[in-house]
Amino acid sequence: MAVDELQAIIQRCQILEEADFKGEDFNLFQVAGQKCLEDGYAAQLLEVIQNEKNKVIIKNMGWNLISPLVRCIFMYKQEDDKREHCLRILDQLAQLCNPKELFLGLLEQIEQTSGEQVCQTVMLLLQPLQTVLLKLQNKKAYSVGLSLAMIMNQLTPLPVPYTKQQIQEDKLGLCQCCNAVVDFAKPFVNEVVKNMEKSSEYNNMELKEELIKFCMQSLKYPLLTAQLEQLEGIEEHPFRHFATEIIDILWNIGELIPLVFAHHKGRSPPWENQEFADIEQKNSADSLACLSYLIFVQHFGVDCFPVVFSPSYLLLCNMTHIEVLLKRTEESVLSKGLDLFESCLLRMEDNSLLHDYLEFRDFINVPQDLVKIMTLCPMEHMRKKSLNILQLFINKFDTEGKYTLFRCLLKTSNHAGVEGYIIKNIKDQIHLALMKECGNIWFTGHHLISLLDLVLSLPEGAETDLLQNSDRIMASLNLLRYLVIKDCESDNQTGVWTTLGKIEQNFLKPLRVGLNMSKAHYEAEIKNKKENRKEAHSSNTVCSVTVSGEKMPAMTTGMQLQVLHSALFTFDLIESVLARVEELIEVKTKAVMDDNS
Repeated sequence: MAVDELQAIIQRCQILEEADFKGEDFNLFQVAGQKCLEDGYAAQLLEVIQNEKNKVIIKNMGWNLISPLVRCIFMYKQEDDKREHCLRILDQLAQLCNPKELFLGLLEQIEQTSGEQVCQTVMLLLQPLQTVLLKLQNKKAYSVGLSLAMIMNQLTPLPVPYTKQQIQEDKLGLCQCCNAVVDFAKPFVNEVVKNMEKSSEYNNMELKEELIKFCMQSLKYPLLTAQLEQLEGIEEHPFRHFATEIIDILWNIGELIPLVFAHHKGRSPPWENQEFADIEQKNSADSLACLSYLIFVQHFGVDCFPVVFSPSYLLLCNMTHIEVLLKRTEESVLSKGLDLFESCLLRMEDNSLLHDYLEFRDFINVPQDLVKIMTLCPMEHMRKKSLNILQLFINKFDTEGKYTLFRCLLKTSNHAGVEGYIIKNIKDQIHLALMKECGNIWFTGHHLISLLDLVLSLPEGAETDLLQNSDRIMASLNLLRYLVIKDCESDNQTGVWTTLGKIEQNFLKPLRVGLNMSKAHYEAEIKNKKENRKEAHSSNTVCSVTVSGEKMPAMTTGMQLQVLHSALFTFDLIESVLARVEELIEVKTKAVMDDNS
């Protein structure tokens, strides 16, 4: 019987000195103890462990029971008495075993768990692990750090619940587990806080560093990808609670403000291997970006934050974090980047951001990232939000800043729709400049002429794909029409009349030639399709068509004809505006000639 075998081993070891225990004794104790657990004799094993005479034996050998003990706890149902006995055994082992040996045994058990049992195992072992760590004297900070890193590494592969239903169900127990881990860390946070005045002590500084690492890891996972908005029907949002606790830890150990303004510097250890250094920097960048989001969007810890920084400085500090978030493709992360950018911009007054800020790399990179989201993101609401934020960003700059930003976006966007949008903005700025009595040097005169050289041109002359560039061309024609109507040749505030010859040569004439060529080509295509249709057995014959250099999905002849007619309609629209512009130029030029004669 398992209990008899265990008693026999216990009796033999009771007469030995601690130093005389052999490897064979450890193995026999583990096998007998495991058999007791598996055969349902947990109550008898508990009595053996609680017996004062066995204290030395349990201190040295008890840690070997951790693995079978965990297996049995998960095997029994919640209400089973045997499970309760196993839990009491675990608690006794935490009190009686050699802390160093038990620490390694508990960590090994956490490391070996996987899949659906990760959170259950971690939550089961957190209390005994905390008890053991509080007993450790040597390498305590290292052991705390190792424990937190091991736990977080085991949790990281688990999917983060995102929807309201997923959060409420908490299928794998991640929400509950994350908050349990924070509670596990609190005694060590309190220890650091207690000794803050003696922070020169090496061990205390080490422990503080380990807690910072834990917070940084928690910011990257699960908080970076977690849904952190208030959800109706969830009284206490688990991830919002977790975020609050992480912010509190950083504030209590005096690291919240330094980290907010860290700009990725000073926290990463030196790595000889550049690949490791890059990974560390990326992880740090993700964590710091999430921290900024928590403070400036969700307002966690905002009560602790000094109200002394100007909105433009806060934007400057956050642009690095915004860029990090906008480069990601996951909706949960990307939305945080857009929200952080929007939040920073809404703090500012229009026209208050100095053009000098565009000398910072992030102020050029971030609008380009917005353009990529606007044009490539598959989620419509993200594309629309990006467009709104780009306009908000434009509005905040002074006149020279707007001018510089327009030039940059026209040169880098490589998207006709975005270019058309920027040209419309240029038109609005010219309108404001013409309405004001005091001169605006950036959207009139020689600065504007330089900008018009970019706007009123065709990328490849008459060979330009007019269909693909139709948004840009229409915006350019509307701008030119506006200039011709609003700016008299006698005033010539914008300088458009001075450079009219160049505009006609580089834009209007090639556009007219391109239109004629394109219309002829598409009309011929329509004629061919109609003839082929008559010859075909059915009008539903499927074939392929290429538009703007890209092969479209297989379409019937009828569908292809619709596409071709739509293209012709676009050309007609461009031609009508072009004709109107040419007419206006001719009328105004003739009127000036008549006045002069």
